[in-house]
Amino acid sequence: MSATTLPQEPLDFETHPDRYRHWKLAVEGDIATLTMAVQQDGGQRPGYELKLNSYDLGVDIELADATRRIVFEHPEVRCVVVTGGLDRVFCAGANINMLSTSTHAFKVNFCKFTNETRLYLEDASTHSGTAWLAALNGTASGGGYELALACDRILLVDDRSSAVSFPELPLLGVLPGTGGLTRIADKRKIRRDLNDVFSTVAEGIKGKRAVQWNLVDRIAPLSRWEEEVASMARELADARPARGTKGIVLDPIAPERDGDVSKYRYVTLELDRKARTAALTLALAGDAGPQTPAEALAAGSDWWVFRAFRELDHALLDLRMNQSEIGVVTLRVTGDPGVMLATDELLTKDDDGDGGWFVHETRHFVKRVLKRLENTAKSFYAVLDGGTACAGTTFELALACDRIYLLNDPETPVSVGLGKVHDGTYPMANGLSRLETRFLGEPEALARVREHAGTMLDAETADELGLATFAPDEIDWEDELRIALEERASFSPDALTGMESNLRFAGPETLETKIFGRLSAWQNWIFQRPNAVGERGALKCYGTPQRPEFDYNRT
Repeated sequence: MSATTLPQEPLDFETHPDRYRHWKLAVEGDIATLTMAVQQDGGQRPGYELKLNSYDLGVDIELADATRRIVFEHPEVRCVVVTGGLDRVFCAGANINMLSTSTHAFKVNFCKFTNETRLYLEDASTHSGTAWLAALNGTASGGGYELALACDRILLVDDRSSAVSFPELPLLGVLPGTGGLTRIADKRKIRRDLNDVFSTVAEGIKGKRAVQWNLVDRIAPLSRWEEEVASMARELADARPARGTKGIVLDPIAPERDGDVSKYRYVTLELDRKARTAALTLALAGDAGPQTPAEALAAGSDWWVFRAFRELDHALLDLRMNQSEIGVVTLRVTGDPGVMLATDELLTKDDDGDGGWFVHETRHFVKRVLKRLENTAKSFYAVLDGGTACAGTTFELALACDRIYLLNDPETPVSVGLGKVHDGTYPMANGLSRLETRFLGEPEALARVREHAGTMLDAETADELGLATFAPDEIDWEDELRIALEERASFSPDALTGMESNLRFAGPETLETKIFGRLSAWQNWIFQRPNAVGERGALKCYGTPQRPEFDYNRT
């Protein structure tokens, strides 16, 4: 295998605690413990060892799975303790040899997935009532400290050697690329000069100074470590309300693959490798199913909307990590739009009764899948033609795309349905709804669209309201769509990724948009510069007797 070749086997993002190699999940009452004990020879591909609890994509896949299982399978949990299982080390961060032998695209998508998982921790804290405590039993460096920063509180062992650090700049010539600099500046609000010192001191900061600089919340000596962890976890749990007592079982999501076609229960992904395009289709259920939170809870993983968006999430990750040559994706939703609107009535209910927590969490899960789509470096074109059903939540899918093509033909009616979900049920990374973002400079147009909430619109009306990018008639439809796809697939993928990242998140800047904007810009650039990945770049020389050689010209 060459130094820049991805694994031949497709990456799979499905796992289960029974198959974890790097994490242990234990639940006792309302407190869960996630212990990181990375198997040194358990790398996701050959060629590197995961020393000192360093991580690769396989480690992150397990963490993402554990986070989701805590939310859905253990709603009783009110605090999660994240700690290390090795002596005197919490986590050394992303494995350097893994990074230096990965393709550029893999590095960026690895960082993106890692930070989506950390944002999931923060989302669970904000919306699911689950507090997170990073119990740093040893040094946390780079991505290890970034994971701690995603938690609500950080406790560091005071053993005279354990520290928190960002060694990326001084040792590797890169940056804490999965939100590290953003979180110390915008989340913990550490002073600029202290951030400057911290980010350039490879050995990091420990003990009382780490507390004084607000890099951690508390320290505890080894003699009182377990007692302090338990006390802090109890304190965090008691401050959160109870959610539920009965969870659901997350059944596996496994598509049937036939060549370039992956078929799930509700989602189908078809690849056209020659054209560098893909067709992603979500088929609605035959009926809305559950009408109450209790019925939704009884359906569990089989509640069709939950299952469909889990499948969509799986397909998006497949496109990202396994289908790098695919540049353009068409997205269709088929079925009866009334099914989606009826399901939306349940999704938008706030009910504290039996099953209310599950509806609540499903709503937030759909929100995160929509964000995953918007953070995926593919061009997405929503296609609304005969048989499609974009209404409510599925119209949010269309709004998340870069363009919307709507067939305007009286003989082939195509309806667009607007509902409650467009008023902020699924906020974007910028904190706004997709309709607010679409009409950011046109408040009058937004008001006109909102007047049609709860109604089905014909193609002509939808186009007049600005809900379509193009609305060709039957004569021009096939040619216009074909030309649009061919043109898009012919452009530079690098330039498209940059353009899309700039255009998708108009409006207010948030911690989340900063993280992904910087990831796209800084890391896309810095990860390719000779100072990092050249023959004598810092990433290449790390762990060898060679010293890196830098081009010291500032750009």
